[in-house]
Amino acid sequence: MTSPSSQRLKPKSFADLVAQLRNFPKPQSEDSVLLRALVQLLVVVGIIATDVASEGNMIWFGWPISVLAVPLTLLGGVWSWQNRQKANVGAKFFIAIGMLGMLLLFFRNLYANLNDTRLVLAELLIQLQILHSFDLPRRKDLGYSMVIGLILLGVAGTVSQTLTFAPWLILFLAIALPVLVLDYRSRLGLAGLETILWPQRSSARKGRADLLKNSPLSPKRLGAILGITLVLGLGLFSIMPRFPGYQLSTLPVSLPADAPENERFSPTNLSLVNPGYENPGGEGNENADGATFGNSPGTGAGTGEGSSPSEGQGELDKTQYYGFNSKINQNLRGEMEKVLVMRVRSQAPGFWRVMSFDRYTGQGWEVTNADDLQLTERSRWAGRFFLTPFIPNPVEKKKIIQSYTAVLSLPNIVPAMQYPTELYFPTAEIGQDPEGNLRSPLGLLEGLTYTVVSKVPYRNRTELAAAGTDYPPFVTEKYLDVPPAIKAEVRAVAEEILSQANSPITSPYEKALYLAQGLKQRFPQAQEIPFFADDEDLVEAFLFKYKGGYADHYATVLTIMLRSIGIPARFATGFDQGDFNPFTGYYLVHNTDAHAVTEAYFPGQGWFAFNPLPGYEVVPPSFEDGGAFGVLRSFWRWVAGWVPSPILGFFEGLWFTTLKILGYVVSRLWGFVSSGLVGAITGAIAVAVASMGGWFVIKQIRNWFQRRRFARLPMMEQLYQQMLLLLQNKGHQKQRTQTPWEFLRTIQPQYRPETLEILTELTEAYVNWRYGEQPANTDYLRQQLKRLRRSFYRGQS
Repeated sequence: MTSPSSQRLKPKSFADLVAQLRNFPKPQSEDSVLLRALVQLLVVVGIIATDVASEGNMIWFGWPISVLAVPLTLLGGVWSWQNRQKANVGAKFFIAIGMLGMLLLFFRNLYANLNDTRLVLAELLIQLQILHSFDLPRRKDLGYSMVIGLILLGVAGTVSQTLTFAPWLILFLAIALPVLVLDYRSRLGLAGLETILWPQRSSARKGRADLLKNSPLSPKRLGAILGITLVLGLGLFSIMPRFPGYQLSTLPVSLPADAPENERFSPTNLSLVNPGYENPGGEGNENADGATFGNSPGTGAGTGEGSSPSEGQGELDKTQYYGFNSKINQNLRGEMEKVLVMRVRSQAPGFWRVMSFDRYTGQGWEVTNADDLQLTERSRWAGRFFLTPFIPNPVEKKKIIQSYTAVLSLPNIVPAMQYPTELYFPTAEIGQDPEGNLRSPLGLLEGLTYTVVSKVPYRNRTELAAAGTDYPPFVTEKYLDVPPAIKAEVRAVAEEILSQANSPITSPYEKALYLAQGLKQRFPQAQEIPFFADDEDLVEAFLFKYKGGYADHYATVLTIMLRSIGIPARFATGFDQGDFNPFTGYYLVHNTDAHAVTEAYFPGQGWFAFNPLPGYEVVPPSFEDGGAFGVLRSFWRWVAGWVPSPILGFFEGLWFTTLKILGYVVSRLWGFVSSGLVGAITGAIAVAVASMGGWFVIKQIRNWFQRRRFARLPMMEQLYQQMLLLLQNKGHQKQRTQTPWEFLRTIQPQYRPETLEILTELTEAYVNWRYGEQPANTDYLRQQLKRLRRSFYRGQS
């Protein structure tokens, strides 16, 4: 049987349904001008932050997106305020049509930018926010706009590679704090603060002053909250563990706006080209779109002309590293000017390897048959290249993902950590020369972004030491070649260095480590040496004539030295990890970070790098140097770089001394407790007493802090917080998301009418004082709170 009430609610016809819908209460509009304006400003900050972080990659009709989006959003906010009491059916219809159009535009842009969809999604959110700004009259809260502003800021944070994003983040936080306060007041149903903050009559000025003094909107309180938030946020950022990121499979790839897409190899772009140096033929090479990477004005070194990378005396280019070429000349002199060339985001630090060389020419290196490329097509569906580097199967490896952004135009070779297996790159083809070096059909243009997935082997010293000398033929044929004229004397120097060890070294891996360290210690880095003669050998001059050399000469000497004693080795170039920025998470790589290392081969293990250059670790950085607290360590190194040495030494000494004292005390106590039955009983009694004493001390400290905190609060706030503390001790804790009335309604069934009456009086007085600016009878309420406390102590609730 149907009840009479349900019969009244059930419509009998379509007309009744329409009438019932019309009788529903209309949604209230938000009348607070201050709240509306701050929310709109919050969204504007999110739009501008996204535009700044994208570095000009979000364009509407030839203009940066914020130039058009910000005025349209503000126009929508003004229009919605003026029409907040109207139904605006026509406007809603056009808004719905506009949203459908934006959806179609989104799918078109998504298809065109499958490599990196972050900016496409941000553009859709901005478009929806513009349309939504015209619909604000029919919404009671502005949560949708607030969330869009927060999402846009998050997108800006993921896209940004510099600290230009930081000021917008702080500005967003400064605006968000009063927005949250005003939004909370709105949800409580209280009137806006406009009539109080800006009273029409002079008699209300005193009330405004009192409100600003005690209100969370006062500049003093907002400033204090902002400062505390920033300090806590930066503190947590620096100490919290960072676990490997990049768990998604769609990774950043982008090209500059004017660069050709899906480029392929052709006879004009097959060779490796360094923008700062001539190719071996002496002419500038061209890529497919006609851009010349040869000796263009301004790229030459010293004399204004590009220096040949192949042979002869010459000057270094001021910005481009000479070691990125199919044939390099180490008879160059000069210094590079420090310039930022790349930003790298990686799961772990590393040596950003560029290429390796197999043939020693006497004063440099070259790649045999450098233009004999093995071409790989990009997967049509996956949008990436699947590479097949030679990695011994038994070796334990770790997957490391890196994203590279070129800040300066670089040669058409692709930096990556060792053994890349997947490459997300915006060309149709990628080539690999006989050494496995990755080559692109076009140069790494300024603004290009690509991503590499590498399987980097663990450097297990025990297994490497046991690798033996059973080298495969393809290794011995290429990587043991030494000029006969210098082989015997170079070998003699290597054996003389090894003889200085405390015990005989038989393992090739240990020999490589010892020789790399021996070069650092015995041969200082030269300040200035003359050009080599045409018939002079670099290694011979380094060891016997100048007793040292320039930076990359060390890797050449170590490579030939290892070959002379039967260890296959090759010369490799790349970038050191660079300067880590703990705020952006990027490694800032400069041209001066480029240098050479030696790679030695070990059977069953593969190639491993050694750095004999003074001032660097013998083992280049790798993922084993990272970890969950890698950011904290990097942050401390960054801070330590700014601290004077005496102060830094004092803090480090204090830290290690404290740890040493604690270790001594713990070891002595443990020795006493574990010495016998008496020690164990004494230890148990001491633990029990210490636990009880600690609990009592903590309780007293907590009560003291509570009294101190209450003493600084206004009287009405004190009474209400004391009431909440009494209820918390009874097992009823107020959640932060609950309003005072919502909390009271949840606990209402648990208390007697007499107790509930006192709770209601205190809550009503607090809400009227806190949000309605009405004075409270604190003397009477204090007596009521005492009654409530007595009833709780007696167990009467």
